[in-house]
Amino acid sequence: MPAPTNHLKAALRAGVPQYGIWLNLASPYTAELLSGAGFDWLLIDGEHGPNLIPQMLAQAQTIGSRTSVVVRPPQGEVWMIKQILDLGVQTILVPMIESAEHAAEMVRAMRYPPEGVRGMGAGVARAADFGRISDYIASANAQTCLLLQVESRAGLAALPAILAMDGVDGVFIGPADLAADMGFPGDSAAPQVQSAIDEALGAIVAAGKMAGILTFDPAAAKRYAAMGVTFLGVGGDIGLLVTAAAKLVADVRGA
Repeated sequence: MPAPTNHLKAALRAGVPQYGIWLNLASPYTAELLSGAGFDWLLIDGEHGPNLIPQMLAQAQTIGSRTSVVVRPPQGEVWMIKQILDLGVQTILVPMIESAEHAAEMVRAMRYPPEGVRGMGAGVARAADFGRISDYIASANAQTCLLLQVESRAGLAALPAILAMDGVDGVFIGPADLAADMGFPGDSAAPQVQSAIDEALGAIVAAGKMAGILTFDPAAAKRYAAMGVTFLGVGGDIGLLVTAAAKLVADVRGA
């Protein structure tokens, strides 16, 4: 029996736009609720949310197979990648990639030897159903999906080398951090920033990699999809709750 099929990776490779949202509340209950909302993927965020390995596991378990699970670790470290993969998560978005060397390290972390350095712990890993998936090690590399987040001028400079790298499935542009690094903190709509984003996304698509971005503007999401961007973050659990709560308060007080 081989490793489970990564349906998100397959859809992205086929060029089908996949829409998802961020999970920052570290709540399995919220994750389960949103898993039935119709999104193609949910991202458990360990960079800007209190999501450590136990919280990631609990949310992945409650989401189950209702939609695809993506995890963003706090940073790109080999040991973190190993633990997340062993949870059964197949798609990982690594933040703050600023060099080809770091990108190559992340590629190796996602793969079992001899292609990589992932530890051989499948016998006790949820990913392999605790050893019951007999061909897991032989088939797992083909089902993992590595998305690298470029969000600085250094990352943009390294982008050509990253795009030429086997094992990098896609590149995600981080608008907020890129804007700050370019001298426009809090203003990712600045023309210079938008120009850099569009140029980078165009290069990713042209290289045959999966391109990704986060936007809370549905019109912008449509524009990016038309450009060939397929990994589209369109919101988050915190934003949905804050916006809905503020609207409700305004509505009832106005009434």
